[in-house]
Amino acid sequence: MILKPSIEDLKNLGYYLSKVIIGLSLTMVLPVVFAITRMEFNPALDFIIAMEIGLISGFFLKKLCLTEKDLNWMQGMIVVSISWLLAMVLGAIPLYLSGHWGSFLDACFDAMSGFSTTGLTLVKDLDHLSYAHNLWRHLIMFIGGQGIVIIALSLFIKGFAGALKMYVGEARDERILPNVISTARFIWLVSIVYLALGTLTLGVIGILNGMSVFNAFFHGACIFMAAFDTGGFSPQSQNILYYHSLAYEVVTIVIMLLGTINFTLHYNLWSGNRRQILKDIEIRTFFITVFITFVIVAFGLLKSKAYPGAISIFRKGFYQLISGHTGTGYMTIYAPQFIQDWGFFSLFGLICAMALGGGVCSTTGGIKMLRIGIIFKALKQDLKRIILPERAVVFEKFYHIKEIFLQDSQVRSAFIITLSYILLYGIGAIIGMFFGYPFLESLFESTSASANVGLSCGITAIGMPTALKITYILQMWAGRLEFMSVFTLIGFAVAAIKGK
Repeated sequence: MILKPSIEDLKNLGYYLSKVIIGLSLTMVLPVVFAITRMEFNPALDFIIAMEIGLISGFFLKKLCLTEKDLNWMQGMIVVSISWLLAMVLGAIPLYLSGHWGSFLDACFDAMSGFSTTGLTLVKDLDHLSYAHNLWRHLIMFIGGQGIVIIALSLFIKGFAGALKMYVGEARDERILPNVISTARFIWLVSIVYLALGTLTLGVIGILNGMSVFNAFFHGACIFMAAFDTGGFSPQSQNILYYHSLAYEVVTIVIMLLGTINFTLHYNLWSGNRRQILKDIEIRTFFITVFITFVIVAFGLLKSKAYPGAISIFRKGFYQLISGHTGTGYMTIYAPQFIQDWGFFSLFGLICAMALGGGVCSTTGGIKMLRIGIIFKALKQDLKRIILPERAVVFEKFYHIKEIFLQDSQVRSAFIITLSYILLYGIGAIIGMFFGYPFLESLFESTSASANVGLSCGITAIGMPTALKITYILQMWAGRLEFMSVFTLIGFAVAAIKGK
């Protein structure tokens, strides 16, 4: 028998959701202050209005649902899944008020794309968007990359049990430090230190390329936030192509690679345990899949004769490949060139790279390297069982933070999530074809949305069907949360309707 959620369940959900809403609303102080310093008073008003809506809603919900009870596992998952939808709506308000989005749905699309670190966009006239709104676009990527709930864990939520359940619900299951509060704060420390170093480096390159000092460092901060959080937003409509700089491309590749590494490996890097990084199954799997997918892309580009020489093929092909594999979505070509110049074989390699993604407990999306590594370890173990004598004891182990013996539960979990992603990629492609787009283009865009990448072959545009916009929003949401909290929310909704 399915039990209907009680009033106490709803109060618990509302109380913790109120904390997340308040936390997100307070982050708008940054663009407000920035807008005022830049004399952008209308943009400042946009954020003040959105912040007031968020704070009033948050404090009202907190007062209404005041409770001292902790979250159980189901409630923690539900809080996370709803938090991301509420963040989308709240984050879209100042974007829509700017007048650069054709509808509130378009603003919601970009807000979800930002929070989920996807990078697909429906903005109009990006090159003339205010500094404050551009800062907000990249700031929500920085927030979403670390995790919306991480803000609440860092600032507002006390108590280990409830914090752990929300942390796991946001597709993170590794504690770097003894408790999740300390882990959340370490994640922010890493991100802010890298932000300072990355902004400085990109800012200097921008100045050397002829940009003004302010623009160089503003662009540097925005590009870093989107690259490290594997997002893909850019202050200019031409994306990274705008800068026409090899140095900019090299630095952003390094930042994208840092963003795709598990935060626990960052901890080992900071602690001086660098050898552990090279032993880790995720890092090894990542380099293998990068090599394989780049070979496919390179052969495809040679066949299509898209670029004149090996250097051009490497520079264009490898950049898009790394951008796709890390789930960033930065581009040094125009979107239509994927279809016009790259050819089917190259697109196939890039789609595979986007689908695979980077490291677990990182800012990237997709299936993730740990799961791919575990599946292949399981295949190796089964082959050993077939080849070796029946009485032989067969076991397999791998290194991920520590030495781990492969268990059936790990394989089952990896396979279920992998299958869920493949189904999500396919469903989006089918919906795209329903609206008249070719199969390969539909699969490309669907994979990009579901794996939170942001590369586009041209389907994502202001004029695309409303149902397809909603489809991509849901794909970005489900892909970022890696399904379990989404499935829990669906189950909760079914229980609310059919429960007794």
